[in-house]
Amino acid sequence: MMRRLILLLVPSFAVLIGIFAIPVMLLFAVSFWSVKSFKLQPDFSFAAWQRFLSVYGDLTIYTLAIGLAVGFLCTSLGFVFAYAARFKAGRFGDLLLVATLITLFGGYLVKIYAWKSILGADGLLNQALMGLGLTDQPLAILIYSRGAVIVALVHFLLPFAILPIYAALRNVSEATVEAARDLGASGAQVLSRVIVPQCLSGLFSAFAFCFLLAAGDYVTPMLLGGTSGSMLGQFVLLEFSTNFNWPAGSAMSFGLLFACLLVIGALAALGSRMMRHRQGGAAS
Repeated sequence: MMRRLILLLVPSFAVLIGIFAIPVMLLFAVSFWSVKSFKLQPDFSFAAWQRFLSVYGDLTIYTLAIGLAVGFLCTSLGFVFAYAARFKAGRFGDLLLVATLITLFGGYLVKIYAWKSILGADGLLNQALMGLGLTDQPLAILIYSRGAVIVALVHFLLPFAILPIYAALRNVSEATVEAARDLGASGAQVLSRVIVPQCLSGLFSAFAFCFLLAAGDYVTPMLLGGTSGSMLGQFVLLEFSTNFNWPAGSAMSFGLLFACLLVIGALAALGSRMMRHRQGGAAS
């Protein structure tokens, strides 16, 4: 029986190893190579990693901070939207979910240029502020800034947070919620002690998905970030394309990946510890 099960899994593992694992391992090996006269030289050098840590360390931390901000905003807004669709909207809940799915059909670049038309010097927001007499001239800080990058990323990634949270909330029984209310729990207690603990997997999935996509993005900061909103992904692109320094680009890519995994692992451990502490307090 076990041998048959292993044989059935062989095609899946072959596809996973051939399409994902081997290319990733090769790219990781390239991070230890060197470049001479624009040609890759098989080598074993830590020069690319040393350059990543010394030159791009601060930018990596800033990129992680942008990813964390986008992840927390998307998860918070996504939970509010999914909670309303699940428990408050009644028969319109499915309609809200369909509306969320429709937003995914909009192109990524279309959404970015839509925000350029809103936040630009001649954009809708500046025109509205000047029309209301709140400012005499267009506000340059609205675009090509960190705020513009965060707003555009939250707009793009919010549906990816709503869907897993809504799926997790579907598993929360309304009978359990009603039972908690019948026992005298307030609205805040029902939310914090009944609903949130049962949808933690959806919340964490939503945060991890949005955080990883935001931290690895390079198009949004390139078009909306300007010099103050640059992120590490833009420089990874430069190393691979313009500079043809694949070892540097590979080291930067894996450095950012490892940093993201550390952040997610730390948050998962912190969340698990807080839940155990709360459950221990409730039991006592």
